[in-house]
Amino acid sequence: MANNNTWRRSSRFALLAVLAMVFGRFAAAETVLITGANSGIGLEFAKQYAAKGWTVIATHRRDTPPKELADLAREHPSVRIEKMDVASVEQVKSLAAKLRGQPIDLLINNAGIFSFLDWMAPSDPNQQFGTLNYDQFDEFMHINVRGPLVVSEAFIDNVKSSQQKKIVMITSTLGTISTPEVATRIFWYGTSKAAQNKATVTLAEVLKDTDVIVVPMHPGSVRVEKQADLKNPGMLDTPDSVRQMIATIGKLTKRDSGKFLLYDGSTLPW
Repeated sequence: MANNNTWRRSSRFALLAVLAMVFGRFAAAETVLITGANSGIGLEFAKQYAAKGWTVIATHRRDTPPKELADLAREHPSVRIEKMDVASVEQVKSLAAKLRGQPIDLLINNAGIFSFLDWMAPSDPNQQFGTLNYDQFDEFMHINVRGPLVVSEAFIDNVKSSQQKKIVMITSTLGTISTPEVATRIFWYGTSKAAQNKATVTLAEVLKDTDVIVVPMHPGSVRVEKQADLKNPGMLDTPDSVRQMIATIGKLTKRDSGKFLLYDGSTLPW
């Protein structure tokens, strides 16, 4: 009888250990919120973090979820699709209210605009000096600069309540002050990215006395869906760029906050 009772106690302890491990892993599951997750880099972030078992809050601005994002959510129950246009302060605040109390380990401000023309267009006269379209200036600033700030401010308490406490701004070297020649044909985009970079390092300074890490990150020249046929040397396939960014993000520490980083973790000039 004693041996039988001992076996039962051992079995109960083993079962409790297994349950503790399972529920412990569930409770510790990381959460990422990605803006502009309907395509390109944002969608690939959603795919790769979902595959890692993260809870993914994938946002988009369309009336209905894009098919590929909806398919991803069906494949991974941990993917949650939410509508949020970063150009709309009301929509951002509405989702923040909906997610109040939800820790967000990683906030990826990815949503942005490059051009109102097709990505394959050889140039954009709306962004060239002499034919600048000033009606587009506000849209670039609202989406590429104000948008990430509105989102970061709305969800800062969610980030602070998490374990990792990271904010990553997907930006571009086309916004660097030291290389103005690279953006002469995309005036508004380069200007908006320069402003976003400044806003990001300012945010890092504002949050320096907290545990929150804020990093602007350049994904490289990425061959997204609309550029799939381009064979320019030096271009990265989207999965490769995102895979390296995820590895870099995973290694971020407070010492990195405010640094302008390339996808592979190397520091870029301003």
